[in-house]
Amino acid sequence: MTANTSLQPVIQCTSLSKVFQDFWGRGKVLAVDQLELEVYPGEVFGLLGPNGSGKSTTIKMLLGLLYPTTGSCRVFGRPPTDVAIKSRIGFMPEESYLHRFLNAYETLDYYGRLFRLDSHERKRRTNQLIEMVGLKRAGKRTVGTYSKGMARRIGLAQALVNDPDLLILDEPTTGLDPIGTRQIKEVIRTLAGRGKTVLLCSHLLADVEDVCDRVAIMYGGRRRALGDISELLERSDVTQISAKGLDDATIEKLRQMVADAGSEILDVKHPRDRLEDIFLRVVGQAQREKLETSGAESAEGVSSFLAGDPDRKEGLVDSLISAGRRETERAPVTTAPVEILPTARADVLSKLVSEGADAADSSEPVESPVSTPKPDAEVIDRLLNPDDPSASADNPASGPLK
Repeated sequence: MTANTSLQPVIQCTSLSKVFQDFWGRGKVLAVDQLELEVYPGEVFGLLGPNGSGKSTTIKMLLGLLYPTTGSCRVFGRPPTDVAIKSRIGFMPEESYLHRFLNAYETLDYYGRLFRLDSHERKRRTNQLIEMVGLKRAGKRTVGTYSKGMARRIGLAQALVNDPDLLILDEPTTGLDPIGTRQIKEVIRTLAGRGKTVLLCSHLLADVEDVCDRVAIMYGGRRRALGDISELLERSDVTQISAKGLDDATIEKLRQMVADAGSEILDVKHPRDRLEDIFLRVVGQAQREKLETSGAESAEGVSSFLAGDPDRKEGLVDSLISAGRRETERAPVTTAPVEILPTARADVLSKLVSEGADAADSSEPVESPVSTPKPDAEVIDRLLNPDDPSASADNPASGPLK
């Protein structure tokens, strides 16, 4: 999409600089140098550059994790340190630093609590996200046992649990297989379609080319290029013509026609599929054959709460359960009346309880593991119901207590 400059930028950097100092406070590394940058609502913006060009430092300043040395940056028109905007941001760092001893469900529930989601919404989003990133079978395993690619998948899920208006992805496809890479692209396109903003930082330029609207290329902390992705990639000095089923004679005629026009045909070749397309076809065929795998699974589409379906309604069962839960929470707590035992029954029970307590409190050593026989159920029943004739009638062998 084309940036709508009439709207207020979601991200705005003005003369942004960051200098890392040594122990004595002297300037040592100029990580970001006078960066000018604006990202607008609904844009997928790519922040590119080689290692050490200042991309990650810029992202950390946008998140309020680092303070600028000079200049300023704004997110949703406010300073990045403003707590009020944190709930609108989702962040997937370059490395997934998650609690190793929590499983996938517990991890997402934990982050849902940080965003103050109620229990019903946390459970719904957790189940949808885990299925979306293909970790349903591995959801009960602790995160510490995951491979790097699986850890990246749960890292993506935690960045989406709050349905962010701004999603910042720092090297999101590192360690991911092509299936996981395609999943991230689908999420990015879906969020952009809802008018949300995505800032993507990646070394995989093919992925950036697939999803980004505009890109900025940094080097040495400075912005060296900025523009629409299609305009930057277009080579206006070369014209490409595609045709189907041309024989050698026809191609030779075309060469002559182009030569007569004062130019030449640079290359004639057949188009090729992308390796990613072939990979996905092979894996898709294996999944259709229901071959087993212990790793991450493939999933289609994105979670419904991320897709923002306005027509979504709770199912009948879910609505009845929710209504019952709310009714139970509102209902006053009552207790049933307790029948008071007659004096004789109370005395018998009191005696049994006191004898048991005396035996439990005894500190004398036990010489042999001889257990005290427990009272028979029928005996206790006759103790509690001395006037009930059915006790003797049901069991002729039971006589009066002696």
